[in-house]
Amino acid sequence: MSISSAMNAGVAGLAANSSRLGTISDNIANASTYGYKRVETEFDSMVVGQGTGLYTAGGVRGSTQRIISQDGAVVTTSNALDLAMTGRGFLPVAGVADVASGDQPSLLMTRTGSFRPDAQGLLRTESGLVLMGWPTSSDGSMPLVSRDTPTALEPIRIDANKPMGDPTTQVRIGANLPATDTGPTGTGAALPLKVEYYGNLGTSESLDMSFVPVAGQDGQLSNTWQVEIRDSASGNDIVSSFQIVFDDSQGAGGTIRDVTQISGLPYDAATGTIPLEVGGGALDMFIGKPGSDAGLKQLATSFSSSNISRNGSPVGQLVTVEVDAEGKVNATYDTGFVKTLYRVPVVNVSNPNGLIALEGQAFKPSLASGSFFLWNAGDGPTGAIAGYARESSTTDIAQELTDLITTQRAYSSNAKIIQTVDEMLQETTNIKR
Repeated sequence: MSISSAMNAGVAGLAANSSRLGTISDNIANASTYGYKRVETEFDSMVVGQGTGLYTAGGVRGSTQRIISQDGAVVTTSNALDLAMTGRGFLPVAGVADVASGDQPSLLMTRTGSFRPDAQGLLRTESGLVLMGWPTSSDGSMPLVSRDTPTALEPIRIDANKPMGDPTTQVRIGANLPATDTGPTGTGAALPLKVEYYGNLGTSESLDMSFVPVAGQDGQLSNTWQVEIRDSASGNDIVSSFQIVFDDSQGAGGTIRDVTQISGLPYDAATGTIPLEVGGGALDMFIGKPGSDAGLKQLATSFSSSNISRNGSPVGQLVTVEVDAEGKVNATYDTGFVKTLYRVPVVNVSNPNGLIALEGQAFKPSLASGSFFLWNAGDGPTGAIAGYARESSTTDIAQELTDLITTQRAYSSNAKIIQTVDEMLQETTNIKR
């Protein structure tokens, strides 16, 4: 009977609006929760019967959906390890309990997090989400990894008490050799140059270079120098010796014309470097390319070292850890040395709204979300990673309060339907009296 279906429709309306009230309450309660994604309640009509005769009310059915694809505003903070996404994608995380078990943890995702090293050095949030990343090699490079599985990801662990050194692998020499010393009246005296570098154990070592001019003939400059390089880490043995001939033409005067190796590894004209086998391993010394102004030159002025540089640093203690826009976890030491420890990828899924929401603003993949892919931050469809930043809640207080008023009115109206049906049924029972 239609009057009974009207009561059922009113009950369905009460249930649907009470569900909407619950989502509004959650949204308002989490208006200040970083990374919170608001929930919407959609109403769908239920049609039980229609056509000629009495109408049977079907009522309404409520369904909820968390709008994960909506981005919140990014706000700045004072903590370097406060991270937020500035575009599409998620940070890969894992539950601290999964990490502690020693097994491969399940991949979870979050849009933002305030990460801090715990007692074991794990970068985690207070809610127990551990930041995941790919470990990098000693030179900061990363090997080839699978992008559609999380098996290569590891919990990011920072050892604050571990000193770190950075061995020197490259040295650049910039100096002027006096052209007049290669004339017939030149003294033939060697010109010394000491270059400091850092060994594998953080020790300070030196390359002692000696430039000996070759005297010219018939009143002409020879533009030729004999060079020896001795290494302190190798007992001051000669690790390389070569002869440099400089150009004296109008267009390229003063630049290197050619280098002839006497001992040691051969000079590479394409890169302008000479490989050296020093006490700690291999080291490349840049002396300049043929015809280039960089590196060694020979001009008619006094001997001077204009630009000597090297990479590497002595042993230092960790000062700070930051994550850059590309997801590189960079550790800075008190010696100025910066080392990339990990690289944090960005997780992208086909349907973010299909992810399953967990506590602590975490999400996990589902059949509805589709498969995931691990991108480098800023590549493909993904955004960059922002340090010193958090993503705000997507709750709009004004909109939620407006929805609260309409929900309250709709709930009262459905309650009135039940009250009216009750009075009508009472009138029906009174017919017998």
